[in-house]
Amino acid sequence: MSDKARIVLDPAFSVGTVDPRLFGSFVEHLGRCVYTGIYEPGHPAADAEGLRTDVLDLVRELGVTAIRYPGGNFVSGFKWEDSVGPAEERPRRLDLAWRSTETNRFGLSEFMSFLRKVEGTSPMIAVNLGTRGVQEALELQEYTNHPSGTDLADRRIGHGDKDPFGVRLWCLGNEMDGPWQIGAKDADEYGRLAAQTARAMRMIEPDLELVACGSSSQSMPTFAAWEATVLEHTYDVVDYISMHAYYEELGGDRDSFLASAVDMESFIENVVATCDHVGARLKSSKKINISFDEWNVWYLTKTQAAEPLNWEEAPRLLEDVYSVTDAVVFGSLLIALLRHADRVTVACLAQLVNVIAPIMTEPGGPAWRQTTFYPFAQASAYGRGRVLTVNVDSPTYSTAKFGEVPLLHATATIDDETGAVTVFAVNRSQTEALPLTVDLRGLELTRVVEHSVLTDADPDARNTLDAPDRVAPGVVEGTSLSADGSALSAVLPPLSWNVIRLG
Repeated sequence: MSDKARIVLDPAFSVGTVDPRLFGSFVEHLGRCVYTGIYEPGHPAADAEGLRTDVLDLVRELGVTAIRYPGGNFVSGFKWEDSVGPAEERPRRLDLAWRSTETNRFGLSEFMSFLRKVEGTSPMIAVNLGTRGVQEALELQEYTNHPSGTDLADRRIGHGDKDPFGVRLWCLGNEMDGPWQIGAKDADEYGRLAAQTARAMRMIEPDLELVACGSSSQSMPTFAAWEATVLEHTYDVVDYISMHAYYEELGGDRDSFLASAVDMESFIENVVATCDHVGARLKSSKKINISFDEWNVWYLTKTQAAEPLNWEEAPRLLEDVYSVTDAVVFGSLLIALLRHADRVTVACLAQLVNVIAPIMTEPGGPAWRQTTFYPFAQASAYGRGRVLTVNVDSPTYSTAKFGEVPLLHATATIDDETGAVTVFAVNRSQTEALPLTVDLRGLELTRVVEHSVLTDADPDARNTLDAPDRVAPGVVEGTSLSADGSALSAVLPPLSWNVIRLG
């Protein structure tokens, strides 16, 4: 087997066009994501509404295009009415999902204000189908979206929001198959409730985009059967089925961890197959797409081993500090999403700030970028346009979990207006550089704009409060085009995330 990797790019062969909402994120009332994350009145950088402007700057730099809110597990016990009106009059509640006390000082209006200040991003609102149902979903929809002249629309106006929020994308609950979920249901029960809710919401606004809950992970015992049953109830009234997946290094098996995207791609393809099977049975020409509205590297076993919380306000929870290795795996997960951009048209990195997040803050102190910040920001900036078909010819390595896996994981996008091409590539080898040749067929490219790489001699290097800039992408010299522009030659360092931009 060759010790070099090779891919072929041809503009005639593509996967599909990237929906900008592939680069969404997630804000849940969990830990410090909201309080001392995006919202901290009294912070030196807070604006008049208590939003941290240093965090807003980083969120804009990150390039987030959609934000899911307010949960997550939190939403299954959430009363939306608690989060509107004068903040000082809002009730304090026990949040059973994360054993915390929710003050409701930050609510729906504050979230919409945050979105407006981020700019270029749209809301994705989840409704509570755990402890509540159709009626409460309709009331929330009326409050957020109806212009005026009804009790709830006029209540919004009275609360200071004259214009409707115009929420188009809604999640019908969250992880309703999970026994940890407040109000968890079986597939028939949830499918009926989701269908009833979807039909009722469409009576008000027929053109909404609605997401039904898929399995909480591919490892759930009801996986695929859950999707099939739920979609039999909802196929005609929803647009998406959700997917959630988290990955971590277990037992020191870094080789398998680096191949996590093998599982993610399998998961996507299995859910797509299930969706299309149901569509075929229903003799429907409609295609259900994927909302991959929770994904990340998350050291879940560490979280599960922690002592239960005791009803604190905004506790430090799920604050994973990401290494270079984590960032390379994270970049590979982004590649997996792009490689399925024909069916994965919404995705949300969970979460945005502090909680398994690319942005960290210290109360009263600074905000900084985690290692995972950089792959997301680069993919959002350059992973637009059409995703080209990329079949990898690469040396492989052995993993305990996935067998033989290619060392190279890659995709590429093209901007059809400018002709610019971006190659995203991960070298999974922990020890060896990987030479890469890219055949460029029918592409009029004349120069390498930049070869950016995220790597480090210490694969466990991290950015922290004391060393916030320890890890950042650098520039690789020596990446070149052939004289006739028909081939690209590059060397990918060991354990690296690479972005090669061609003009």
